[in-house]
Amino acid sequence: MKAKHIIILVLVALFLIILFQNTQEVTLRLFFWQQSMSLIILLAALLFLGFIIGYVVAKITGRRQKSK
Repeated sequence: MKAKHIIILVLVALFLIILFQNTQEVTLRLFFWQQSMSLIILLAALLFLGFIIGYVVAKITGRRQKSK
């Protein structure tokens, strides 16, 4: 196995441990909107959103650098 694969597996394992230790219900409040949900769902959704934003930013900045 390559070092990159091992690092990814370790990070995934750590994230899963964090997820399953945070199962209590939390209330998310944004301005006048309020939503109760399990913290495990909120953490997973924010991680996914972070990956999507990172991917989009990398694609945008990568195109600019290639064209120079």
